[in-house]
Amino acid sequence: MDPASLRAAVEAAIAAAAPGTDVSRLAADRPLREQVDLDSLDWLNVVTALGERLGIAIPEADFGRLETLEAILGYLAPRMARPGPSAAPASAELPTARHRVRGTEVEIRPMRADDKRLEADFVRRLSSESRYGRFMATVRELSPAKLAYLTDVDQARHVALVAIVDPGGAPAIVGVVRYVVDPAGRNCEFAIAIDDGWHHSGLAGILMGHLVEVARARDLEVMEGFVLAANSAMLHLARQLGFASHHDPGDRDTVRVALDLRHR
Repeated sequence: MDPASLRAAVEAAIAAAAPGTDVSRLAADRPLREQVDLDSLDWLNVVTALGERLGIAIPEADFGRLETLEAILGYLAPRMARPGPSAAPASAELPTARHRVRGTEVEIRPMRADDKRLEADFVRRLSSESRYGRFMATVRELSPAKLAYLTDVDQARHVALVAIVDPGGAPAIVGVVRYVVDPAGRNCEFAIAIDDGWHHSGLAGILMGHLVEVARARDLEVMEGFVLAANSAMLHLARQLGFASHHDPGDRDTVRVALDLRHR
């Protein structure tokens, strides 16, 4: 692939993860996160898309080297002839279950493309603190493209589960959990958001339990996520679920949590 085509492929992956970005104006030598509104899950999606578009595997250990467009192009160019990433994880049945939480029946099921309105309403109801905890950025309203990305998922490399309540025939999402598989097809990164009124209800643990079981059933090896250091409730839940915490001395704001899925 010539340099112009390679850059076009990289820009297309960025544009798909961050709709509305004018990729033609990206400075090649500036960190992309300073120029594009990307949370950690978006960034993983960019890397995954690049691996799939270009037919190469990008190890997680190399993610930190891909901060600028210039660095990405320099990394990819000599690797174009190498073997590509593994196929998408083997399929496994996704959960459809009902739980009683605080006396209310909650349905857990896979996210669907027609959940866009419910997802948009869910994000609007979140407090600014909860939105920041999920997206690691100030988000008030999801763009149509971002909403489509979050709801129209393939349930293979991008798995998303929702918790639904239906008071008086008016269904509403009260929790969402998801993971995205890395380009090598071995590990995944999770994200979770819970309606503020359902904090400390046990719903987060129920959703995470279902997500972990899906990842295990699909033979993934490690599930990881990035949690705000101030989010003591989520860090406590992660410990309860068996996640180990890893603190980066250079980043006091977030904590990386990781679960070895090969051991129960």
